[in-house]
Amino acid sequence: MKLLRFEADGRPVIGVVSGNGIVRISDLLPEFTEMRQLAAAGPEALARLKDKLATAQPKDALEGVKLLAPIERPGHFMALGMNYKKHAEEGMRLGVMPPRFQVWFNKATNCVSPPNVDIDPGVTKQLDYEVELGFVIGKAARYVSPEEAPAHIFGYFVANDVSARDWQLHANTWTVGKSFETFGPIGPWIVTPDEIGDPHKLELRCYVNGELRQKSNTSDMIYNIWEQIEYLSTAFELEPGDLYLTGTPEGVGHAMNPQTHLKPGDIVRCEIENIGAIENKVIESRAKRFPDLEESRIQKLFSSEQV
Repeated sequence: MKLLRFEADGRPVIGVVSGNGIVRISDLLPEFTEMRQLAAAGPEALARLKDKLATAQPKDALEGVKLLAPIERPGHFMALGMNYKKHAEEGMRLGVMPPRFQVWFNKATNCVSPPNVDIDPGVTKQLDYEVELGFVIGKAARYVSPEEAPAHIFGYFVANDVSARDWQLHANTWTVGKSFETFGPIGPWIVTPDEIGDPHKLELRCYVNGELRQKSNTSDMIYNIWEQIEYLSTAFELEPGDLYLTGTPEGVGHAMNPQTHLKPGDIVRCEIENIGAIENKVIESRAKRFPDLEESRIQKLFSSEQV
């Protein structure tokens, strides 16, 4: 099933795609009004939903609907760095050495955005794109083995791990440069595992203004999803509704020669096989609306040294 959130009568509604329409989940299972509730309810709830969906009639048309991020603000929103072999190689050309272990970083949960939201560059001069496969936790996971990990997946989605490279790389931790507002577009929906098959055999693509920039397959991951869940759940509990991004392949703008960062007017389209696509337009920075935000003040943030 393809599970989504959309706006109806000015409020968020959860639904499931049915042909060219949307069936509201609350019409089938009234106890569920939020996606995180459904994720926490486990496979039995999904089985009930799928059974009822077989005879349900869509109430809303899919075309023209305003899609929202397919899950409410998560408890955790994290991403794995340098997890594709060829992306690690292009990182080395930039002086970034491949890590010895899994390197995870937080993205601020308030950067989670709808699948078609405009990207605001903020104050970065080096805006970049990263197509990524994301997964949502269903059953809580703690001390989970790779063999047990698949049972903890609620579903998968497309993500663009939008990055401010100048802010990302001036610190050892990447959180700030990955967390500007609008830097977490996800969607267009959450696809349940039964429709995905093997998540390690999916083709990913990213286009900028129609030009193919990234093309790879999730089989190029260094650490697969089951190993990721094992690693993280050994440190802390993964909770229903948590979002995790699994890394990006080669072809990012910062690694091009010459470096080619995004600019206002650019349109970024991220696609993943068996899931769908999200598309986002880069707009003029809203930071320009703040007259006191002078360039010298911004540069001072990069040059300050603390003892």
